[in-house]
Amino acid sequence: MLRRLLRACAAAAVLLGIGLPVAGVAAAGDPVLVGAGDIATCGGSGDAATAALLAGIPGTVFTAGDNAYPDGSPANYQDCYDPTWGAAFARTRPSLGNHDYATSGAAGYFGYFGSRGGPAGKGYYAYNLGTWRIYVLNSNCARVGCGATSAQVRWLKADLAANPRRCILAYWHHPLFSSGFHGNTAAVRPFWDALYAARADVVINGHDHDYERFSRQTPNGSRSTHGIMEFVAGTGGAERRPFFTIRANSVSRSSTTFGVLKLTLHPGSYDWRFVPQAGMSFTDGGTGKACTRRA
Repeated sequence: MLRRLLRACAAAAVLLGIGLPVAGVAAAGDPVLVGAGDIATCGGSGDAATAALLAGIPGTVFTAGDNAYPDGSPANYQDCYDPTWGAAFARTRPSLGNHDYATSGAAGYFGYFGSRGGPAGKGYYAYNLGTWRIYVLNSNCARVGCGATSAQVRWLKADLAANPRRCILAYWHHPLFSSGFHGNTAAVRPFWDALYAARADVVINGHDHDYERFSRQTPNGSRSTHGIMEFVAGTGGAERRPFFTIRANSVSRSSTTFGVLKLTLHPGSYDWRFVPQAGMSFTDGGTGKACTRRA
């Protein structure tokens, strides 16, 4: 109870700009975005391993959906997610997965994260991080709509048009491209169409329980220097799964380790690194040019 009260006070302070110090929040320099999807299971230890990584990495924490298994219930959030990733609650900007909707209206997600999880019933929102505009979308298309004329995509296009920042990153649960168990999710193509038209730089997803990075590509899967780099980071703690059909433009992948994806967001570029759980050696990292959107 005391831990939840302190966590709520810290979160309120951050939202109100009071300046209450929160462990792990970067104080200076280019901002860091770190996280993963497919996270907490009460019967496993992967979420504790990745939470330990978060504790040592300052910055804003993202979740790429399916945060609490098996059905995103209030009990799953309190009993499975909160003891591990809950330590980073005050610096977390989450997104929804399909397992969250196994509880009616994703009530566990919205009840746990409150306003940090986006407007109730929608779950999509945007925020600024340094020189970057970050979009958090809801890819549960049967629940909120992802089509080109849906309220969500209309909102996305309007915000992209009004947003003065030239650096753009987005994350949501279901990937357009994936070599994993679930594979490609065509329904999110309108997200990519809007982001690509705005010269977005990075998309991060979960859903498949593995790590995969694609080279820059267009929404139709053609490699392009002006394309979007997609990361699948479903490595937060849920059971790992093997790859199936290896998709075009897949350049790095692993299904053998839990870990988090860390991005350092510079004004004209970004550094990425997959940080594996303690004792594992797979990693992936580099630097990408970004922020080429025309003013």
